[in-house]
Amino acid sequence: MATVKELLEEKGYDVWTVSPEMTLREALKLMAEKHIGAVPVLENGQVVGIFSERDFARHAVEFSECLDLEVPVRQLMTHPVYYVNLEQTVDECMAVMTAKKLRHLPVIQEGKLIGLISIGDVVKHILADKQNTIELLEHFLWVNLI
Repeated sequence: MATVKELLEEKGYDVWTVSPEMTLREALKLMAEKHIGAVPVLENGQVVGIFSERDFARHAVEFSECLDLEVPVRQLMTHPVYYVNLEQTVDECMAVMTAKKLRHLPVIQEGKLIGLISIGDVVKHILADKQNTIELLEHFLWVNLI
């Protein structure tokens, strides 16, 4: 069974973060530049929240008549934060994401943020694993039927 460590070794450990006092405008600009859907919010080196496109969309709908892009991320970030470590399995990540309706999970090791995985990363890995199993079974059947 694949682990978070294996998933991060495939996708990379790059992670962009924002501070709780960064404005929505700054956070959204960073997310657009990096083509990412969420950023962990760090304060004193600790993850205190996650800010996502979903958080912004909900804010935009709720305050459509007075949308202020200069408010701090702190006001919209999701918290508390669920996270995983390198030893957890991809299936465990999927279970947490499904149960808690999350799209992103920070990866914390020894109290430090070392990566971020998305539901897309998890699904991509699970689909590749299933395809590999199918190919192995097809090969097994082909070899044993000849």
